Amino acid sequence: MIPIPAAFSGSYAEARTKFLEGAASLGLRIHSHLHPLKGRDGETLAMDVVRDGPADADRLLIVSSACHGVEGYCGSGVQVAALADAEWREKARAQGVAVLYIHALNPYGFSHIRSVTQENVDLNRNFHDFSQALPVNTAYRDVQPLLLPEYWPPGQENLAATAAFIAERGMPAFQAAVSGGQHEFPDGLFFGGTAPTWSNQTVRTVLRQHAAGVKRLGWIDLHTGLGPSGHGERIFAARDDAATLARARAWWGDAVTSMYDGSSTSARLTGLMCFAAYDEFPQAEYTAIAMEYGTQPLPEVMDALRGDHWLHLHPEASPELARQIKQRMMDAFYTDTDAWKGQIVSQARQAMFQAVDGLSS
Repeated sequence: MIPIPAAFSGSYAEARTKFLEGAASLGLRIHSHLHPLKGRDGETLAMDVVRDGPADADRLLIVSSACHGVEGYCGSGVQVAALADAEWREKARAQGVAVLYIHALNPYGFSHIRSVTQENVDLNRNFHDFSQALPVNTAYRDVQPLLLPEYWPPGQENLAATAAFIAERGMPAFQAAVSGGQHEFPDGLFFGGTAPTWSNQTVRTVLRQHAAGVKRLGWIDLHTGLGPSGHGERIFAARDDAATLARARAWWGDAVTSMYDGSSTSARLTGLMCFAAYDEFPQAEYTAIAMEYGTQPLPEVMDALRGDHWLHLHPEASPELARQIKQRMMDAFYTDTDAWKGQIVSQARQAMFQAVDGLSS
């Protein structure tokens, strides 16, 4: 093990270096899928993939980070710590489970301190059959005018209108309207896109490369931004199926929540990344959670996202305002304290141990 704080990083480039060095030090093969754009500081961007375990293992656990780019500051730390954890690696090996680490599903967002991809798409709303009609989020039409005002920070009129909407319909309804996913406003929040993004296509390639022979698949996708600070909510991440939910709760405990029954802090979403597993591993029994770590209260997280989208639309903003907006994004999705990092790694480690037990049972 390395000291837990040392597994975390202050930039995408540092996080990638730690992940690659950790894998290389173990003699593990690294597959780097290079992104077409450069990072915030001109660095190379990539979705890096490491498999720890035999290529012919029929039980596979995926641990992935940075689906929502900025959340990679947390997820990467978990992955780096896991690679340095000899007891964890021996646990998986002894039980015949290969572990696939996908580092930086959305490297562009990770580097640029954004939640979305370079296409301004929320990756976890982008997994649709785009040959079919896309879902319509009519409630988003009502909130779109409130979310991205002409000026930032919002003026009193916008603040009053937003507060009135929440007072009338409630914060859960506001959250659902904003975050459920929408396909009408390309510059809006939680835009699911109208075609597969680079990250969507690349993660599907990665899954296909590791699909052969897999009979049982587990997936832990690491997220931040919802719930009490430091608490890792285990959110069911599969189709709405009672048997699969029961299996997830058998693996990870009855505290596993679900957006389908309203027990999760997450609103009900569309176009989830986990749906790709059914396409690329059709032969496998699939069980998965999103590990959602709390940071700040939901209104603060929402406002941080609004500010970042506003900045994307207003590149003429002053450097000082841009700096403030980016710092607010970091604070909303990553708590830079040793105590928080300790909570993150300990809960992820427990969930990974439980997943291996579930896969090998």
